[in-house]
Amino acid sequence: MTVELLLHATIETLLMSFISLLFAYLLGLPLGILLNMTSKKGIRPNQTLNLIIGTIVNILRSIPCLLLIIILIPLTNIVFGRGSWSGNWYSMIIPLVVASFAFVARMVEQSLSEIDSSVIEASRSLGANDWQIITKVLLPEAKSSLLSGLAVTTVSIIGYTSFAGYIAAGGLIVEAFNLGYYGTDQMGMWLCVFIVVIIVQIIQEGGLYFAKKIDKRRILK
Repeated sequence: MTVELLLHATIETLLMSFISLLFAYLLGLPLGILLNMTSKKGIRPNQTLNLIIGTIVNILRSIPCLLLIIILIPLTNIVFGRGSWSGNWYSMIIPLVVASFAFVARMVEQSLSEIDSSVIEASRSLGANDWQIITKVLLPEAKSSLLSGLAVTTVSIIGYTSFAGYIAAGGLIVEAFNLGYYGTDQMGMWLCVFIVVIIVQIIQEGGLYFAKKIDKRRILK
């Protein structure tokens, strides 16, 4: 395996992962906030809306990534052009976003639910409105947990890129599989695996490190 091919596969993996992560959070973060707001103990309880959103999120989370790739081929063709679903790294973006934004929504909801209700009540007593509570209280107080969730989500998306092989979309994991399965380059396979492990470790450990650094509860202890 040449350096050029290795670099190309690495760039494909990073592009697939981080572009998908961006759109997953653009969709999942607001949904997670809405799920928390409309829950029984939220700042704007709404059982019907919470049930509808929660059901949609649960359904999306229950569909395997591979099936999403197949189901979303027509949408991928519409967005990127007919036939683009095969052989291009960007053909994985829509399935990766759909596979991960529901997870992001639940992660955000859980992170916000960990905040002490007394903090929210104190903000209410000072005249804060819903928007101020979300932006000045909920999100800042939950930033440590949210950062940990961001690292976990990123690693999960990198794992999902392994399904790119089914549509010849490329990436490090697919290259490792092809080189190992066909036995053409064992050294190249292990090199791909090594790079994936390094990327995952940097993201996971970096996320945990910064999450601990900004965790107010830990500092107070």
